[in-house]
Amino acid sequence: MKIRALMMDPDTNMPIVILKDSTSNHVLPIWVGIYEANAIALEIEKVSTPRPMTHDLIKTLLLGLDAGIRKVVVNEMKDDTFFAIIWVEKDGELISVDSRPSDALALALRLDCPIYVDDSVLRTAKKAATTTDKAHSSSELKRYLENLADEDLGRYKM
Repeated sequence: MKIRALMMDPDTNMPIVILKDSTSNHVLPIWVGIYEANAIALEIEKVSTPRPMTHDLIKTLLLGLDAGIRKVVVNEMKDDTFFAIIWVEKDGELISVDSRPSDALALALRLDCPIYVDDSVLRTAKKAATTTDKAHSSSELKRYLENLADEDLGRYKM
């Protein structure tokens, strides 16, 4: 998947990261905190800061230890909360690290690694969006986003 957009939810005024599968119409909106959205936006916009931000520090540490990130996976959704795993590679060994999706995405952007979402998460998110009143606007938002053309959405509005 790719980060398709970073935008504000008009109902909750919370940032949403929109992930879209490049080979299908699967779209996954993930609500994140304002600081996490800022970390993602800084990298999308290639803004440098006078001092290293947390995700830049982690990138520097990984590279200094001759390690990298093979991929990040949004692997679970439980009680309306998404979970992710960062797959760190060091000396040919893969190590899984539990993560919030926002942190995993911020690191994936900085280290240019692939982003995946388990099919079970897509199914669970779709089911949750159709069975709860709270997610009703989420379902409408998802339908709206699935039908947008590239030129309609613009680039990473925050």
